Amino acid sequence: MCAMTSPALPPEQLGDVQHLFTAIDHVGIAVPDLDEAMAFYRDAYGMQVLHEEVNEEQGVREAMVGVGDSGSCIQLLAPLTPESTIAKFLDRNGQGMQQLAFRVDDVEHVAAVLRERGLRLLYDAPRRGTSDSRVNFIHPKDAGGVLVELVEPAAHH
Repeated sequence: MCAMTSPALPPEQLGDVQHLFTAIDHVGIAVPDLDEAMAFYRDAYGMQVLHEEVNEEQGVREAMVGVGDSGSCIQLLAPLTPESTIAKFLDRNGQGMQQLAFRVDDVEHVAAVLRERGLRLLYDAPRRGTSDSRVNFIHPKDAGGVLVELVEPAAHH
């Protein structure tokens, strides 16, 4: 269990912080070749691909790779086009961690609370994510340089 010794915000501004996120949903890794990356995670780490899809709206081909029985995943993201966000990330940074995703019960509520606390979100309204989840992102400049994704799983998951 992780514990912070001193909060970044004064206690009166923290509200119900511990209840915004329910789990680490996944860590997103940008890769140039999805098939090669899936084979590496399978062969080197013994991980199993739980889900694979093409998300045209986000411009990616992706796979969710399970981390043991934890319910957490590694999300492998490969660009569909040279203009996609993931292609631009790969051009700038090379292969590697692109995002940290927290699971939430209600992405709109969490987004509203975070906006009230002065954080910028990338979208005005949630967008479709993996397996019909609803997602939004906290701007990296407001999250210590990390792109943070908020994931509300689809009801059927």
